[in-house]
Amino acid sequence: MERNGRTVTEKYLNYQQDLNRRLSSKSERVKTRAAYEQNLFKNSKFIELNGTLHHYHDSGPKDSPHVIVLIHGWDCWWMWWHIVIQHLNENGIRTIAYDLKGHGWSAEDVHQDYSLPSFSHDLHALVEALGLKQYHIAAFSLGPFIALDYATRFKTDIQTLTFFNFGYFPNNAFLTWFVPRFVPTVFDKVLRKIKWWPPVYLYARMTLMKNSIHKEDIIIGVNSLRFISSQAIRQTATQITQIEVTENIPVQVSQIDRPILFVAGKGDNVVSWKNTEKLFQFAKNGRLEVIKKCGHLITVELPEVTSELIMSNINGHSRSNLGSEYAASPAV
Repeated sequence: MERNGRTVTEKYLNYQQDLNRRLSSKSERVKTRAAYEQNLFKNSKFIELNGTLHHYHDSGPKDSPHVIVLIHGWDCWWMWWHIVIQHLNENGIRTIAYDLKGHGWSAEDVHQDYSLPSFSHDLHALVEALGLKQYHIAAFSLGPFIALDYATRFKTDIQTLTFFNFGYFPNNAFLTWFVPRFVPTVFDKVLRKIKWWPPVYLYARMTLMKNSIHKEDIIIGVNSLRFISSQAIRQTATQITQIEVTENIPVQVSQIDRPILFVAGKGDNVVSWKNTEKLFQFAKNGRLEVIKKCGHLITVELPEVTSELIMSNINGHSRSNLGSEYAASPAV
């Protein structure tokens, strides 16, 4: 679809229409948030990568010595990084946060291929198209699977890697069969059909989070469910639970000589911090940070901590006792 002389996706256009309605709301809170998003979206762009139209958000000083590519997680989109982006930009770091195909405002894959290698090739195409030479990568949940495949496949000029909520997954034949059937059913057939945000938030608080967040950031999560392709949900869940994939993760980590920061939440019920610690032990140049009160969704639970950790890896120094120094912002 064309808008103002550029090609965009229908999902993007629909969101812009909703944004325009919110800008005219009688609620000051709704209007303030809509104005914030409108300003944020000025840096949204679209690009075709391997035949599929992708959305990416490029902000911060273009001449910055530090550029970071942000890769979102499973059933998420680029907006999960929005507060992190603000903090990094304020500290002089250029950020490039893109939507994986089939997620967020990116189109569905033209061949319905949501394999890890295909995501890796899309990332390579993005880096090449933007002319990035030296850059950092931060990723959470599904994102590190893609980052590792990319880093070992293309041997590119990555300076540092920061992985959140990721580890060495214990796996077996039952999990390989069960998880791709159960988890996508919960998200695709149950949660995404719920239009009212409180039940979705209740589920997240019970299973995924240890900190309360603002209503507006809860809605970001609800929109993740709206935007994602059913095929993307199912294929990625199948991919990341294959035994050959999970068993290869330590091998991939051991092949990378760049600094890798592993960040775990002590309260993460999806990826245990102990499994993150196990994976950290395979790194040639690794560092481990365990956040005491944090679940599986650190970028929205503790965005300031997320930003500080990314910057600490970029700057090559450690921040100790983050679990006690930082707390979640109070929800409103």
